[in-house]
Amino acid sequence: MAAKLSDVQTWDAKGYARNARFVADLAGEVVAWLAPQPGERILDVGCGDGALTAKLAAMGCSVVGIDPSQSMVDAAKALGVDARVADVRQLAFDGVFDAVFSNAVLHWVREPEAAARCMRKALKPGGRLVAEFGGHGNVAAVATALRAAAKLHGGDPGLTAPWFYPTPEHYSAILTAAGFKVERIGLFPRPTPLPTGIEGWLETMRKPFFDQFSGAKRAEVLLDVVELLRPSLCDEKGRWTADYVRLRVLAKAA
Repeated sequence: MAAKLSDVQTWDAKGYARNARFVADLAGEVVAWLAPQPGERILDVGCGDGALTAKLAAMGCSVVGIDPSQSMVDAAKALGVDARVADVRQLAFDGVFDAVFSNAVLHWVREPEAAARCMRKALKPGGRLVAEFGGHGNVAAVATALRAAAKLHGGDPGLTAPWFYPTPEHYSAILTAAGFKVERIGLFPRPTPLPTGIEGWLETMRKPFFDQFSGAKRAEVLLDVVELLRPSLCDEKGRWTADYVRLRVLAKAA
């Protein structure tokens, strides 16, 4: 029988580095949209283990990273990053940053309106928000497989896909209401190779779903999800690719 557990996502810095290092490695386009300049003060929302934050600092920027995970913040600090445990929906910053940057984070925020207001408040007049995160259609195959497994094994379908994957129109409206002027926004399909396979991705990104099952049942459910995904996400050589669709945006503080 499935156990009722929290749907709150938790993070482990070592596991994330092992199974999701590609998140920072594939951030070239969104960093190009940010176009960081030496001396700029930048807030990195959801800095994770600081791998990308440190790169921004190496460009001559003064960067503050925030993340809700103590494990991730500790890893970022170990890289020399000014990292702090904080929630983007409850920021205390007021008009102090030239730019707010975020990569692969905002789809985890369940109150996007509150996040948008806080990011706007953190910016200086005319400051910019540059972000990339999951957009409409992101990991659609994964979400469908998880729902099928929940139904098959008597799990909680509410734990399958907690993400916020908006269309450009939807997110533009949220930003506009928060006081931004959207300058560029779009969806970018990006099939993403998974170096450690789909199992590592699932264990890292959807741990609460599998934690509702225990012992042998947990392993059985994971195997069923993997086999449901194999025809669409695994090639003839056993290489797995996630069906990513990213939303990328550049907006200015109005």
